[in-house]
Amino acid sequence: MNASTSPSAEKNQPGPYDLAIRGGRLIDPETGLDATGDVGLRDGRIVAVGKLDGEAARSIDAGGLVVAPGFIDLHAHGQSIAADRMQAFDGVTTSLELEAGMLPVARWYEQQEAKRRVLNYGAAANWAFARIAAMTGAELQPDLGYMARNNHDKRWVENVATDKEVGDIVALIAQGLDEGGIGIGILNAYAPGAGVKELSEVASLAVRYGVPTYTHVAYASNSDPRSSIEAYTRLVGYAGSTGAHMHICHFNSTSLQDVERAAALIRKAQAQGLKVTVEAYPYGTGSTVLGAAFFADPAFVERTGSGYEAIEMVDTGRTFHNREEILAAQAQDPGSLVLWHFLDTEANPRHRDLLDVSILFPEGAIASDAMPWSLADGSFYEGDAWPLPKDASAHPRSSGTFTRFLRHWVREREALSLIDGLAKCTLIPADILGESTPAMRRKGRLQPGCDADIVVFDYDNLTDRAEFKAMNRPADGMKHVLVNGEAVISDGALVTTARPGRPVRRPVKRAG
Repeated sequence: MNASTSPSAEKNQPGPYDLAIRGGRLIDPETGLDATGDVGLRDGRIVAVGKLDGEAARSIDAGGLVVAPGFIDLHAHGQSIAADRMQAFDGVTTSLELEAGMLPVARWYEQQEAKRRVLNYGAAANWAFARIAAMTGAELQPDLGYMARNNHDKRWVENVATDKEVGDIVALIAQGLDEGGIGIGILNAYAPGAGVKELSEVASLAVRYGVPTYTHVAYASNSDPRSSIEAYTRLVGYAGSTGAHMHICHFNSTSLQDVERAAALIRKAQAQGLKVTVEAYPYGTGSTVLGAAFFADPAFVERTGSGYEAIEMVDTGRTFHNREEILAAQAQDPGSLVLWHFLDTEANPRHRDLLDVSILFPEGAIASDAMPWSLADGSFYEGDAWPLPKDASAHPRSSGTFTRFLRHWVREREALSLIDGLAKCTLIPADILGESTPAMRRKGRLQPGCDADIVVFDYDNLTDRAEFKAMNRPADGMKHVLVNGEAVISDGALVTTARPGRPVRRPVKRAG
C-alpha cells in the first residue's frame, strides 16, 4: 500500500469515543507497534491508538491482555451463524469463502445479508460451479451442496472442456466478478480432467480483473505422474505465463510428504517475482467430501502414503479398509463429510517437521479450511441455538485453528514471535487481498482509519479445545471480540444478539 491509501497515514482523532480499550498490550504487525496503550473507537472505526484525548461512552479494561487486529480467515466453508459464532471464539472477525467461492455471487451476498451475519463475510467466484453449469446444463445454486448434487454427472469432473464450454465457463466467472466476487476459487482437485488451456484462460481472466485465484491444486500425491509437485509446477507456470496472482490453499494437505520440495519450488518462484502466495492450517488431518475423486484412485495408498483406514466419516466415525468400500460409500452418499488423517503429528516426529514447513512458510497465511457444521443425520446445521447441538460436528479446525497456532507454534514452542505470529493471522491475509479488494486495506491493522475489528485476549491462557471426538468446543482466551466496533464476545461470553457482520466485496459492475 502506498502512503496515500494506507490507514497508517491517518492521525489520532480526539474524543469523545464510543468505546475506549484501555491499558492493553497493543500489537500492530504492519507498523511494528508492541506497547502498552489505549485504542479509541467511533462509528465502527479505530480513530486513535496509543494515547487517547477525550472521554468515552464505554470502556474495556485490557490490563494484562493483548489487543490486536481481528483475525482474517481466507478459507472458511461454514458461512453460517453457527460457524461465525464458533470462529469468533477463535479470534476471527472476517470469514471468507475463497477456495471454492460461490455462483451466482450476487445471490449469495443477498442470502448472507438476509441471515444477518455475525462476522464479516465474502466470496470468490466459483470455477467448479461454472464448469458444472457450462458442461451439464445444471441451474446454478449458491451453496456447497451444489457440487454433491451434480456429482453423478462426471463430465464436469473428468472431461476436457470444448472451446465453447471454456468460453461459457469464463463468461460465468466474469459475471461473478462483475457482481463483486473477490477473486476466483479453483477447486482443481475436484475436476482433475480440466485442461491446461482452460485453466490458463481462467488465470488470464483473473489478470484482466486484477484479482487473485485461490487454488486447491489438481493432485495430492507423493509420486509421479499427477504428483503434488506436478500440480505446483503447473500453478507456478500459470503465474509465470499469465501474470496471475496464484494463491495456494491448504499448502500442508496438498503437499503431503513432499512439502519440503514444494516449498523450495514456491520460494524460487517468489524470488523470481511471481505472484504466488500460500496458506496452511495447523493440523495433519484434512476434511472433504466422501466423493472426492482422489479417494477412488486405485493407487491411493501408494500415492498418498496413507491407508484407507486414515479416512473417517464425520457423522458415524466409520473408517475404511479397502477401495471397494470407498467406492460403495461414494455411490451411496458422495456429499458426506470425511476426515483424512494424512499426517500422524501426534506419534511421528518426521510428520511434525513436515507440518512445520507449511505452517512456518515465510509470508504464508494461517487459514482454517473450516468445514460447515453438520448433524448426525448428515444435514448442515443452519440453526441459531447456542451452544451448538451436541451432535453438531465439523473438524477441530472449525473451532480452534488460530488459537491452536498461537498456542503451539508461538507461545509454547516460540517458533515465531507474537507479532510475527499475529501477522500470519491478520496483515498477511489482508495484504493478499488488499490490491484487488479495497475494503481489505482497512483490515488486519490496529491503526487510525482502520475498521474496528479487534481481538482482546489472554495470551497466557489462549488455547484451542476442540478434539476429533469433541469438535464443537469453543476456544478459550478471547475476552473481547469486536466486529465493526460491536462486541460479539464480551468478557469471554458470546453476545447472542450481535449481528454486526458486513460484506467484503469488490465494487459491483452496474449494467449499462
